[in-house]
Amino acid sequence: MKNVLLFTIAILFSLNSIAQSGLKIGETAPQFSAIDNSGNKLDLKTLLKKHKDVVLFFYRGQWCPYCNKHLKEMQDSLQTLTSKGAYVIGVTPETSENINKTIEKTHASFSMVQDNGYKIMKAYDVNFVMDDATFGKYKAHGIDLEQNNGNTDHILPVPATYVINKSGKITFVQFDKDYRKRASIASIANAL
Repeated sequence: MKNVLLFTIAILFSLNSIAQSGLKIGETAPQFSAIDNSGNKLDLKTLLKKHKDVVLFFYRGQWCPYCNKHLKEMQDSLQTLTSKGAYVIGVTPETSENINKTIEKTHASFSMVQDNGYKIMKAYDVNFVMDDATFGKYKAHGIDLEQNNGNTDHILPVPATYVINKSGKITFVQFDKDYRKRASIASIANAL
């Protein structure tokens, strides 16, 4: 029964995110500045001066088992990524309180950013608005996006991962409207 529910939600998610295409390899990564969960100011240009690459990935929230699995994999392989000169950043629409829940669940020690106003998600073309019917189905199954994100606009990211090199170019993209599919750590590491 649970698999049928997840499959139904996956289909609905895919249908609602048709318009997004994400950015492509070779494109210049949009500049952004944000404050992470530890209160550190992150600025892409500054990070690229200090690190060989930035691994930027988008996740939906602490309620998503696929996100939590991916975050745990990122944490388990963080030393592999950082030893290659990468700085890892997770971007989410969830509130600071829910980012803390995500950290508790996944033990993530890399930077995590609440994307207020969805500026980063929009710049990387991963944002979409969940329709009311899908929102209602999520809520009926205990997933309250309004509570989780602290607003009523029902915006989520298509889970995506970008590797951005020192020159600010995107050298790796994992963008799939099926939220169950995420970048493997091996593919990210190979891009560094």
